[in-house]
Amino acid sequence: MHITVLGCSGGVGPGLRTTSLLINDDVLIDAGTGTGDLSLAQMCRITDAFITHSHLDHVCGLAFMADNRLGLIDRSLRVHAIPETLNALREHLFNWTLWPDFSRLPDEKNPLLTWHEVRAGEAIHADGYTLTAFKVLHTVPAVGYVLENRDGILAFSGDTGACDELWSALNALPRLDRLIIEVAFANEDERLAQDSRHFTPRRLGQELQHLKHRPQLYLTHHKPGCEAIIEAECRTALAGRDYRHLHRGDVLSL
Repeated sequence: MHITVLGCSGGVGPGLRTTSLLINDDVLIDAGTGTGDLSLAQMCRITDAFITHSHLDHVCGLAFMADNRLGLIDRSLRVHAIPETLNALREHLFNWTLWPDFSRLPDEKNPLLTWHEVRAGEAIHADGYTLTAFKVLHTVPAVGYVLENRDGILAFSGDTGACDELWSALNALPRLDRLIIEVAFANEDERLAQDSRHFTPRRLGQELQHLKHRPQLYLTHHKPGCEAIIEAECRTALAGRDYRHLHRGDVLSL
């Protein structure tokens, strides 16, 4: 299984794309602006998108991909998310005001998007691997995802602050080889990070003490302009841990 990082930034700018991970060539985890670098042919190969939460930087790509696929493909893109996220997408994005309702286009019998509920703790079987959602703490209802195949286990936190649910879910795994986890703000913005339910390097270093596994860490979601500061602070906060900062275009294998 290959995971291509289409986007991993906490914002946009030259060379920066927001969160989207491509599993092999047909499944997305989140659909941020990183999906915009896919060709039309690549977009048409995607069958499923698993969304962590409803914030625009994680879902805006759904709108443009649906629009681009119109007239090119007769297969629906299956969108998987917890009920609260699906409701937000239907009510606030695909509502004919911000964007057409592609769950009814080109017609209700052949929609470009279909909605599928995800429940935390329920495994979804894909081609050679499983995905399982787990609860995290953000400013809106949110989950992360565990990907597991016969070779290993990888978890992606999505957007989250410190919470018992995160560590309980990860500690319940039989093993954890890789953990993609966010570090959005520098230490000086600790109050903002707490209010917006994100991590700083210092807080992440403290919270990782609750994790019984010792995975390789991949750090993501740095706010634009803060990358150098966050990287410097991680050298102290995560000293002794195996970690790296994710970049657009990285490919992880499992």
